[in-house]
Parts: sequence; structure tokens; C-alpha cells
Amino acid sequence: MPGDIFPWLLLLSLFGTTHGCLQDTATAYKFTGTVCRLTHPAAVVLNEKTTKVIETAFQHARYPTMQGEKSAGFFGKVSYGLENLEIFNLSIGRSEFELRPGEGIGLEINNVSAVFSGTLQYGYGNWLVNVGQKLDFEVETQIDLGINPKLYCGNSKVAADTSDCYLTFHKFRLYLQGDKEPNWLKKAFTDFITFTVKLVVKGQICKEINKMADILADFVQDTAADFVSDGGISVDIGITTAPVITANYIESYHKGVTNYLNQTSVINNSVFHPNLLTENRMLYFWVSDDFFKPLVAAAHQDGRFQLNISSEELQMLFKTNLSSIKPEYIEKCMLESASPELRVWSSSVPALNTSTVGTSVRAQATGELYCGSQDKPTLFFQTNITIDVTASYADKKLFLHGKPREIFVVRAELPQQNQPIYEKAQIEFIREAVEKIGIPKVTSVLEVELTRLLDKQGTNLFDIINPEVLHQEGYVVIQMDFGFPHHLLVDFLKRTLQ
Repeated sequence: MPGDIFPWLLLLSLFGTTHGCLQDTATAYKFTGTVCRLTHPAAVVLNEKTTKVIETAFQHARYPTMQGEKSAGFFGKVSYGLENLEIFNLSIGRSEFELRPGEGIGLEINNVSAVFSGTLQYGYGNWLVNVGQKLDFEVETQIDLGINPKLYCGNSKVAADTSDCYLTFHKFRLYLQGDKEPNWLKKAFTDFITFTVKLVVKGQICKEINKMADILADFVQDTAADFVSDGGISVDIGITTAPVITANYIESYHKGVTNYLNQTSVINNSVFHPNLLTENRMLYFWVSDDFFKPLVAAAHQDGRFQLNISSEELQMLFKTNLSSIKPEYIEKCMLESASPELRVWSSSVPALNTSTVGTSVRAQATGELYCGSQDKPTLFFQTNITIDVTASYADKKLFLHGKPREIFVVRAELPQQNQPIYEKAQIEFIREAVEKIGIPKVTSVLEVELTRLLDKQGTNLFDIINPEVLHQEGYVVIQMDFGFPHHLLVDFLKRTLQ
């Protein structure tokens, strides 16, 4: 039922807006930076909480006052009004779903039992008799609820058309003032208003489901905007075309372009094809290099790749055992300076290229070592670095594994003496220090900061099971199993009940 479609959308659509959708899926692949695939086992997990969403739909529905009039033979015209309709004693049975290739999702909730209560005003009369009464009433119901949502591109995001909604009443009994065995007049009256009450209940429940779908669309968009934004950097991962449904999975296609300083990156030659993903795990994310490159460039331009290390931490790092001889000015700085400080930053936009060995990162790093004086550094150096990086995620932490491929010292000098460094031994020390001290330190800091960023966006709230990061030619596949995202359901239901 909608409980299935709503949680799926919560995951499928953790993405923001775009500027329109293409009708041809194959063409849309070219403009796709990231893809999300939810397989059938994921749908089974998400189906666990269907009843909670349906319960909310029933309880949150508002039923209008109903009025009508009918001819009743000898008694003349019978008029009636039903008001203050409320629901209690609600119980939800089992839910079932079916992925229908090329169509949508078939969802059913069976054995919904509920008692509605309210107030009934009715009257009847002719030239002999004129009667009017106001009574409390109860309606006992047993219902099967069905919906066949269609996923589509609505306002540039994954949306669900839930208009194909129906209720089947297996039990519908209207009792006046608690009478379980009403007299013949009340029974006649009860029979001919039952049809009207059924229509109203059906209409309001389906209306509430559609309303919840609209609320979900806004909720997903807001959640997505928070998840893929930090400071002045955001990612537009709205869909490029309508989601595809097969018997085994639902797949959605997203732009994955970076927005920074009023500029938006472009993806128009993506290598995605559905054959690049399997169906063995519950959830897949396919992420192109074209997604990562402008995101890293924006982080560089925003000054995110800077690191200052000082005092005892720096002194401990320089105690690392290196094979090259430590220059005298380094020894003096570490021993005699009260507060030595090393400042390093990326001085060129890092270039990325993913292959089966990992993501190759090529960048220029610049460093300055201060030994007491803040006016001029004791040592200045620039290095060109190429490193192969692989990633993993475990125990709610991101781990980066870096393997240096090439480190070349482009420039080194002693600014206080206005003296360039050419001596091979000193150049080798700088190169080795970058390899064995600098790269591991920067990698560990990035692990902590990226984990913090993921936690800020709520990744640690998900029950992620055995995640794997697979590096391929020009893209990365992140695949995992997961438990039900309870926090998203709670947040969504809070939004619904506001």
C-alpha cells in the first residue's frame, strides 16, 4: 500500500530538483551522474511499516458533514445529516506488494478493521406524522484497501500518482444509539444511508493518501536538499527521466551536478547503463566521476582542503622513522621552537580518475613550516602528488586507503634566508616526509571530516549492512543491505501530522 511507496520514495528520492525530465530513458543516461537501484528484497524490508502509514492515513482523514434526503412512501421524505465522524478501534492486517514492469506497483492492505462514531440527525414526515431525532451512531467496518501508484517525474522529482485507489467493504454496519438489533424503521433508514457513508469514507481515505503523497514529495525534497548541501556547496540530483520498474527492482536516474557560486556543472556524456549494476544486494548507488570532479573542485575553491598542525602533534609526527636524514633546520625547529606550525593546502584543483585499482587523485600540495616567527616560514615547499584512493564504510565510519603512486617536489626554499633548496638529500627528506607523514595525516583528517559530514546529514541513523565500495572504469558502485530507516518514517509522520 502507500506505506510501501512512501518508504521507497524516501530512499529513492533523497535527491533535489532539476530542470526537467527526458521522455527517452536511454537518452537520459547521458545526463545522469548518479543512479539509485532498489531491489525486491529492499521492498520487502520497506513493506514492514506499511501498516503504520495506513493507520496514519485513516486517523488523520477528516470526514465532512453529510446531508441527504430520500422519499420513504407513507412516511413522506426522510432527511438526514451525519456529523462529527471519528475513528477508533483501528487495526490493520497484512500488506502485500507487487512490482509491475513498465506499469507501477500493486499494493494491497487486507483486513482493515475500524469503528467510526458520530452523530446522526434525521427526520421524516407527511400530513399525518412529523418526526425529528438526533442520535449517536457507530459504524463497524472491515475493509480491504488497494492502490496502484505510478512513479513519474513530477516537478522535477520522483513522485507517485496514487489516484488509482479503491476500498472494498466486506463489513459495513451502521448502528443507531448502540442498537445491535434496530427496529424495522431504523433498519430501513440505516440501509438507505449506508451507500452514502461508504462513498464518503472511501473518498476521504483516498484523498488523505493523495495528500500524504504530496507531503512526501515536499519532505523528500527538503531532506534531499539538506543531505547533499554543506555551506555554499550543493548538488542538484533531481531526476533526469521517470523511474524504471522491473520485476526485480526500481531504478531512478539523477543529474548529480554541483552548484557553487551561482555556477552549475554539466554532465552530458555519462557512461551509465543498467548492465553496470547487479541485483544481488538491496540498494545500489552508481556514481560517475563526472559527479565527483566538480564537487571536489568546488571544495577546493571553497578552501576546504587546508590543514594546520602545530605544537605537540606536529612534533610527534616528525618523530616518524624516515630513512632520509632530517635537515638541521627541522631538528632545530622541533626542539627549540615553543609552537612550531605546519600549514598545508591544495594549490591546484585535484584531478580524479577512477579505475579498478581505485580513484586516482592528482593534485599539487603546498606547505609552510613556521618555527616561532609568523612573518616568514622557515620552510616552503610545493609537491605534485598522485595517489590511488579506495574507500570503505564500517561501524558508521568512512575509511580512506591511500597508496601513493608518485610524489615530486616541484619547489622548496628557506624563505628567511631567501635560499632555494637544491640539495638532493633535503629534497628526498621532503618527499619522504610527504609520503610517510603528510599523506597519512591528511587521509586520517579527511576520514574524520567526511564521517562528520555524513553524520551531520544523518547517514549514521541508517542501519547499513555490509556496505561495499567498488571502483570501476570512470565510476564507483556503492552496494549494501539495510534495515528499515525508522528515523525517516518518524520524521515523515511528524510532518504529516502537523
